[in-house]
Amino acid sequence: MTPPLIPQDDFNEITQLIHAARQRAVQAVNTALIELYWQVGQFISRKIEQAEWGDGVVAQLAEHLARTQPGLRGFTRSNLFRMRKFYETYQGDEIVAPLVRQLSWSHNIIILNQGKRPEEREFYLRLAIREQWGKRELERQLKTALFERTVLNPVKVSAVVSQTPPDVLGVFKDSYMVEFLDLPQGHAEADLHQGLLQRLKDFLIELGRDFCFVGSEYPLQVGGRDFALDLLFFHRGLNCLVAIELKVGRFEPEYLGKLGFYLEALDRDVKKPHEQPAIGVLLCASKDKEVVICTEPQPFSRTDRRVSNAVARQGFAASQAA
Repeated sequence: MTPPLIPQDDFNEITQLIHAARQRAVQAVNTALIELYWQVGQFISRKIEQAEWGDGVVAQLAEHLARTQPGLRGFTRSNLFRMRKFYETYQGDEIVAPLVRQLSWSHNIIILNQGKRPEEREFYLRLAIREQWGKRELERQLKTALFERTVLNPVKVSAVVSQTPPDVLGVFKDSYMVEFLDLPQGHAEADLHQGLLQRLKDFLIELGRDFCFVGSEYPLQVGGRDFALDLLFFHRGLNCLVAIELKVGRFEPEYLGKLGFYLEALDRDVKKPHEQPAIGVLLCASKDKEVVICTEPQPFSRTDRRVSNAVARQGFAASQAA
């Protein structure tokens, strides 16, 4: 007798359970390894601090482990000193210490070596965990100075936008690095647009977690005329549409007016009843902060409550990539 066909969803549930169990096992092993490195670093630090050991003893320890523990990896002289630095950097920090155990040793070393200050290291630790960055993406974000772009130079938004839960300031950046497009000098807006579409995965990583792509040259009707919005995204955390307009030149005040019209059209014709009002992002090659600030008040009081003045310095990104 032929057995009855079982719905594939039942099998998928088992697959998901296996995957989740494997993830937990990998995380448990990683946590145990980081804890081991922490304890070794603590032991070495205290021995050197109490003048019982000198730097030469660490080299002897590495040789001893290599001789008595064949096949053991990760306990070279240089890595033992990294363990010491790892412990001394985070000891006593009850907020950050638990974070390091959620990342791999490679991730921790990248942040430890390239982070210049405690708050910067904490910033990258939290983002790497939240965004689930691989080593390559973590190194890229450090290279392109994400901390400086988001914390030291926070994006300026109108008062109403900043009050929208969750905090918009934690979502948008003052600048976005798109050096991965490798565009030539003097490229047109169409080149930038096409490049972003071709490298959409990289652009979504740069935008941040929870951004979902909706469409390119999204059709809108404003005042009886047909327009095409450059890029349209949806942000799950903010529960709203995010309109992105691309400009390869410097910021001009009239750009905000056009973007404001697009936002009104999105709210009227596209936004679902349960969603928050749309937010607009204007991506330019450069901006004059004084001009941007001056255009926020009354002239756009009806629409700029939803306009984020995040600006992508694509020209700067290209020079960085070079």
